[in-house]
Amino acid sequence: MSRNRRFWTAMVAIIALVSLSWTGTANARPASTAAEISYAPYIDITRTSPTLPEVAAATGIKHFTLAFVLGSHSGCDPRWGGTIDLNEPRIIDQIAELRAMGGDVVIASGGALGPYLEHVCSSADALHDAYTAVLDATGATHLDVDVEASIPHTMVNTALKRLQTERGTAVGYTLRVQGQDYGMDPYSVQILQDAAAQGMEPLVNPMLMNFGYSGDWGAAMIDAAEASRAQLAAIWPDKSTAELNAMLGVTAMIGHNDTGMVTTQAHARALLAWAQDQNIGFIGFWSVGRDNGDCPGGGVSPACSGIAQSPYEFTKLFGAFA
Repeated sequence: MSRNRRFWTAMVAIIALVSLSWTGTANARPASTAAEISYAPYIDITRTSPTLPEVAAATGIKHFTLAFVLGSHSGCDPRWGGTIDLNEPRIIDQIAELRAMGGDVVIASGGALGPYLEHVCSSADALHDAYTAVLDATGATHLDVDVEASIPHTMVNTALKRLQTERGTAVGYTLRVQGQDYGMDPYSVQILQDAAAQGMEPLVNPMLMNFGYSGDWGAAMIDAAEASRAQLAAIWPDKSTAELNAMLGVTAMIGHNDTGMVTTQAHARALLAWAQDQNIGFIGFWSVGRDNGDCPGGGVSPACSGIAQSPYEFTKLFGAFA
């Protein structure tokens, strides 16, 4: 082999290695490096305020769950809120700036409104490709599926399992709670049973909001979390309590909930203390855009908690968990 040929062969190999380690977008990273995120409050990224860098600068919290990626009305085409392009500079630039501050994001699909990406994509392959487009656009390595309506769960789990295998994506489910002693509703349990059958061990994040309870609301949230953990033990019976705790997340709704209960700062502190004692895997809350005292004595609003509080009080309070 001539010297020139050896030189160019070596250069091609180097270029190939560089190409494998860099995806070619400003935000992407190797997908196998999904670091643990234990605290990431939800933020409605379709709203223009507050921005991720603003909240990070004001609170020191640098991980957020971005809600929600949906399908578009034209089909299996992931968009923010179902209408905003994935590469919208207002959003992508925020993510890049947050990363420059040492932060990162979890991408959430689903939620209370549709159209669900999981509904409009007709196959596991199509859904996998849609999820991949979202992860590539944002450089994210964490994906959460918020289930507040029936989904084709076997298809969804197949797509999620493939993401885990191919990319090392950290996958979670945010699921409805039926009651403080019951835990998650029967359909949520069915989703997790199918996930376990496919060899998945997702983060399981019961929504500690809008469920039937009696007594103190803070104690009821803890009861619901413990009941949910018992359900996980039935699905993954070989796991220890510590392992089940690591799989368990909790997400509260600060201030006024949709169905009447009110999560106060005292309730949040009680939930935080329990989560720290049990060493669970994740805390979130809905939502950063509501984390202000702009409407004390008010009702449910996407822009305020409805209770007296200081700006970003819950963001900072739960931040002790991180």
